[in-house]
Amino acid sequence: MTTHAEISRALQTRWPEHRVAPSLSRIRALTDLLGEPQDGYPVIQVAGTNGKGSTAIMIEALLLALGLRVGRVASPHLVDLTERISLDGRPMDAAAFDALVGDVQPLVDLVDAQQLDGVAMTFFEVMTGLAYEAFAQAPVDVAVVEVGLGGTWDATSVATPDVAVICPIDLDHTHLLGSTIEEIAAEKAGIIKPGSVVVVAEQQPEADAVIAARAAEVGARVLREGVDFGLISRTAAVGGQVLRLETASGPVDDLMLPVHGEHMARNAALAVAAVEAFLGGKPLLHDIIAEGLAAVVLPARLELVRSGPPIVLDTCHNVHGARATLAGLREAYDFTPLIAVIGMMADKDVEGVLDLVAEEATTLIATQVASTDRGLPADELGELAAEAFGAERVHVRASLPDAIELAVTLADDAGTGAGILVAGSVILAGEARGLLVREGHPTDTEEDDA
Repeated sequence: MTTHAEISRALQTRWPEHRVAPSLSRIRALTDLLGEPQDGYPVIQVAGTNGKGSTAIMIEALLLALGLRVGRVASPHLVDLTERISLDGRPMDAAAFDALVGDVQPLVDLVDAQQLDGVAMTFFEVMTGLAYEAFAQAPVDVAVVEVGLGGTWDATSVATPDVAVICPIDLDHTHLLGSTIEEIAAEKAGIIKPGSVVVVAEQQPEADAVIAARAAEVGARVLREGVDFGLISRTAAVGGQVLRLETASGPVDDLMLPVHGEHMARNAALAVAAVEAFLGGKPLLHDIIAEGLAAVVLPARLELVRSGPPIVLDTCHNVHGARATLAGLREAYDFTPLIAVIGMMADKDVEGVLDLVAEEATTLIATQVASTDRGLPADELGELAAEAFGAERVHVRASLPDAIELAVTLADDAGTGAGILVAGSVILAGEARGLLVREGHPTDTEEDDA
């Protein structure tokens, strides 16, 4: 009998997410064979450079508080493939996932045989088809769909969203999406379709102009942060923060969000606006917003996974994300000294991230991810870190367990107030979580930083 781990490994031998084959022909061929499952329920699609995953989880939580049945597509996963397909706030059951793969695989084989645009179905395309079919079988009342990469050619865009949500856009994946904010924004604005309502986080002017032009082109209505909704204020609290948000009904107070950082508070405002847009502009009741936000759980987003000494995990993997993470870490924990365990993908702005970390951390331990060959080798990361930190502040440990062990020793030696941040890659955060959090599935993370 084929095991779940074997099924997961077989799926991940396909063309990976970080190698883009810009075409919707293969996913369209699969969904056609499946009977267009993505058309069987309304869709809220979430794009952007940073904040997609956390915003999608918050949207899901609010919809669940409304009593709706919700499917959610996520990428990448931290520990197990089933995290990519959630039903009612929980990863798909492994046995049900395996059975779904068995049912859909013959259709995937048919599409593979066609070699559309010269490529067999990619891993992300197959996972997207599986998710849309799982939601149709459930069935769900609404699907919350996180874009994998870009927007226009992302496999999730075979669906037409009722609400298109665009998180902050910045430079990332420049070798694939373009070297300017305008080019990247044009790719991400591709999720805006005729009939959609567009809910947009605050953007750089260049991105704003591109989004506005796309919305005007297809006749989509736009709701903007700072104009139609937004974060009014926030106060740090034990275990998170208390928010005051501008919503469709005006200001709403006393909303507990159990995660840290201004960026997360603004994601919450974006999520509320997205759900109100989905409801046709009908305001959410205070109790629904409060219930939904209070239920939010964001693994590896400034997540405290150990207390003695404290270890915090985060998925930040680009400059924009690192800046937000470090600000949130400073506000919530204020570790002195801060020991950073960093591992990054080779195709990221490594120097930019290291320069930011050097402003906050006393010591950096350069490590590398074990489950993909895209990771920057620890010794090369250590050389770059030495330029930002000075060689005396940098250690190199290629093994993540060894890196964490050294960080714990240094923190213990430093005494009260010291803390550890493990960050730099979604994959690294997943591997660290597999080591430090005793729950869920055995680690099999092998995919791309979104």
